[in-house]
Amino acid sequence: MQCITCHTEFPVLNEMGRQFKISGYTMSAESTNLPPISFMLMPSFTSTRVGQEGGAAPNFSSNNNFAVTQFSAFYAGRLFGPYASNAFDPSIASVLNKFGIFSQTTYSGVSKTWNWDNTDIRYADSANVSSHSLQYGVSLNNNPTVEDLWNTAPAWTFPFSQSGLAPTPAASPVIAGGLAQQVGGLNFYSMIDGHLYVDIGGYRTLGAKAQTSLGVDPASENKIKGIAPYWRVAYAQYVGSTYIETGLYGLFGSVYPGNDTSSGTDKFTDIAIDSEIQTSFEKNDLTYLITLIHEKINLPASYLLGNSSKKSDTLTTFKATFDYLWNKSAGGAIQYFYSQGSQDALLYSSSQTGTPNSNGFIVQLNVMPLNLGTGPSLWPRSNIKLSLQYVAYNRFDGSVRNIDGAGRRASDNNTLYLETWIAF
Repeated sequence: MQCITCHTEFPVLNEMGRQFKISGYTMSAESTNLPPISFMLMPSFTSTRVGQEGGAAPNFSSNNNFAVTQFSAFYAGRLFGPYASNAFDPSIASVLNKFGIFSQTTYSGVSKTWNWDNTDIRYADSANVSSHSLQYGVSLNNNPTVEDLWNTAPAWTFPFSQSGLAPTPAASPVIAGGLAQQVGGLNFYSMIDGHLYVDIGGYRTLGAKAQTSLGVDPASENKIKGIAPYWRVAYAQYVGSTYIETGLYGLFGSVYPGNDTSSGTDKFTDIAIDSEIQTSFEKNDLTYLITLIHEKINLPASYLLGNSSKKSDTLTTFKATFDYLWNKSAGGAIQYFYSQGSQDALLYSSSQTGTPNSNGFIVQLNVMPLNLGTGPSLWPRSNIKLSLQYVAYNRFDGSVRNIDGAGRRASDNNTLYLETWIAF
């Protein structure tokens, strides 16, 4: 199928895409005997308003850098591909075809390393219970929110891709990528009558040897003590032709800061509220994404280790995004974002003011010339997205636009990012 079957501007999911995901990636047109393999390539150019002393990254210059942001290989679809029906008795094949997978392996052209990326293995089914329809399943995954259905979740939200060679604000909640690829999680989810979605699970840090073998460096990560519980509830419905989702989700747990077990643990609680509004008319799509995450973290271990000047801190992040796709082939997005938190000179040692406060705008223009048609005959379902992205900071890790003197001003980090996203 073409990308527009499941997406507006990829990777934004539409209703078909959400159904494909909640069904465990198992829906199939039964039209091929090839395994569900695909690839993604992202060559790019990055320019910041002021270059970065010492280079944007090892083996890169201080500014105006070309790079392959990433190359990814995917195995995504039925876990046993199209082969279960040929290899097993129909009764067994019908069960095996309820197992699905989204698995991504990525090479970073910035760090020059391979690692496993977002991975989600599922069993999914449906039933009718007392006149109510029920879609349910189990997800085994490696990143809190990667299993979520909406593009408000941190694992899949805008900006969907960014430069690895530009400065970005240092502070973010644990749930927003702080455990990605370091953990294994088991989630149980259900959708009742197509409206009420519930997801409950827990995450545990993988062993150091397992992480290393998967391309992840566990040396200074925040290691979870025991299991970190995760929860999600959302309500979705159509109002006319407009799809509206509103929900809450959260994650809490105890961690050994920097993988140092000598001084006990820090405790974090992340709670988020989100909403996605999506509407289509003719060949045009509008999507609004709003997410607010509040984190409270108690820091007794970090305080004893000299990594924090306070025993507790808070951090709040907010993103509001408007995404528009015209004629299924061109469009853009604009986002306002901010982070605001407690002043802590040791925890935010790189900040001029000892705070994590950042805010600004991201503007992106996209052209997808193959979205309405097909790719080359060699791979007709390939696609391409040409993007121009500009990130403008009013405040960056505590510094503001009009600060004079030592250190970088917020606007010095403004970034022009050009990217070609090739999916095939």
